[in-house]
Amino acid sequence: MVRLGLDTNRSPRDTNNMPLSDTQLRSLKPESKPRKLSDFEGLFLLVNPSGSRLWRFSYRFGGKQKLLALGAYPAVSLREARRAKDDARELLAKGMDPAHERKVAKARKRMAAANTFEAVANEWFDARKDGWVPSYSDRLKARLDADLIPYLGRRPIAEIEPVELLSTIRSIEGRGAPEMARRVLQMASAIFRYGVALGVCPRDPAADLRGALKSAPPAKRRSAILPKDLPQFMQDLAVYNGAAQTKLALELLIHTFVRTSEVRFARWSEFEDLEGEVALWRIPASRMKMRRDHLVPLTPQVVKILAEIKEAAGRSELLFPAPTRSGVISENTMIYAIYRMGYHGRATVHGFRSTASTVLNEQEFNRDWIELQLAHAEGDIRSVYNAAEWLSGRRTMMRWWSDHLDEVTKVKPEAASE
Repeated sequence: MVRLGLDTNRSPRDTNNMPLSDTQLRSLKPESKPRKLSDFEGLFLLVNPSGSRLWRFSYRFGGKQKLLALGAYPAVSLREARRAKDDARELLAKGMDPAHERKVAKARKRMAAANTFEAVANEWFDARKDGWVPSYSDRLKARLDADLIPYLGRRPIAEIEPVELLSTIRSIEGRGAPEMARRVLQMASAIFRYGVALGVCPRDPAADLRGALKSAPPAKRRSAILPKDLPQFMQDLAVYNGAAQTKLALELLIHTFVRTSEVRFARWSEFEDLEGEVALWRIPASRMKMRRDHLVPLTPQVVKILAEIKEAAGRSELLFPAPTRSGVISENTMIYAIYRMGYHGRATVHGFRSTASTVLNEQEFNRDWIELQLAHAEGDIRSVYNAAEWLSGRRTMMRWWSDHLDEVTKVKPEAASE
């Protein structure tokens, strides 16, 4: 049991037998030797010859006599010193050493100051960025630097309250971006959970904000060419008089229905057996949204398109080199071509993935083949993903799709509508 008692150490000399008063403290004068003026329950004021007047709390813990510094008078008043002494006695009553608890509190404070939101957020980002494709990593870093760090960066992560985080998220909503606000909140939550795992954050305040954000408006579907309009579009593309490189990029994308970035950044090293029977485009995991290699069976029509692209690309390692910042054709190159063809608001580049999916499902091709060809998440298919699974069936399906595109390109619009 911890024993609470008054200090029995009489050095320096104790010259007071009554509780202290403010009047007495204001009239104190230094003497040639240090002296101790006792209050009660172990609290005393040490008066030094230099004139300094220091509050001390004397107590015993673990069989040893100890002193706890409580500040200097008059910066710490008599009332404040007594309150600090009472707090220390409460800790003693619980079997805790006030001096040790103070050291722990100071260490926590130093740790909190070192573990700002910015420091923890950057550590979280560095720990995960290798698992993301560069484009996704860049987007997340941009959101972090623009929407979270300026508002929360210097704050100790352990001290950030839900209302503080909500204010930050509200500023994003205020610029008319509710969906972005939701995504930034998700990222903030991931950072706080990382802090919890590190032991520098007690909890995730983002969890308290569920239901506090504005509802996002219904998502707008990207315009896609309807199957009945595909013949007219393919005929218009066949006579497109813009840049040959752009036309070929669109043809490659429509025949393979991969994503725009996967066409733009394609390299010749990714293509296999172009002169054989099993031509293949192996898009590396580093360029795929789902971080796994994506195999695209290539039809004779696609091989022919690639030959034309090669002639235009020359010795470049890229299929579509261009004098842009990224070194390849711009992300807007193909969509602007579609606009020039008269399909503004009626078609998007990404929409061809939907068109192909619709047509192939109508033809009752295996749904898993279609989902794999679209490189959708594993949760969208009925078995564990295997890069080579159903490759033979998908090759048959892709051959039908290319043949279908050839067929509708030749069909008269009037006939297609009958």
